[in-house]
Amino acid sequence: MNMYNLLLEAGQAGQQPSMLAMFLPLILMFALMYFLAIRPQKKRDEALRKQIDAMQVGDRVVTIGGITGRIFNIQGDEVTVSTSVQNTLMTFKKSAIANVISDRQPEASAEADNKEKKAEKKK
Repeated sequence: MNMYNLLLEAGQAGQQPSMLAMFLPLILMFALMYFLAIRPQKKRDEALRKQIDAMQVGDRVVTIGGITGRIFNIQGDEVTVSTSVQNTLMTFKKSAIANVISDRQPEASAEADNKEKKAEKKK
C-alpha cells in the first residue's frame, strides 16, 4: 500500500493519521537528500584532504582563488607557492588549496599509498 492510500483511508475513517504516516515523507526526503547531496560531498572532501596530506615540495597546486603554482615549502598548516617565472612566492593556508596535481610518477605514488595503508593497519 502506498502512503497516499494510507492517508486517504485514515481521513475517511475519521481518525487522525498515525505518527509514522505523518513523518514518513519527511524521513524519506531527508534520506534522499543525504544520498544525493551530503554523502558525495563528504567523499570529495575526504579525497581532497588526502591529496593535501600527501602533497610534497614540487607538486603543482591550484588555490580556491584560482592561483596556480608549484609548492616551494610546506610548514605546519601553511604552504608557500612559487607562482610565476620570476619565482613570486605566496604563502597560503592548506585550507585554501583546491586541487593538488602531483608530478610524481604513478609507481611512486602507489608505493606511498601502500606505505600509508600499512601504517594505518599497524595503528
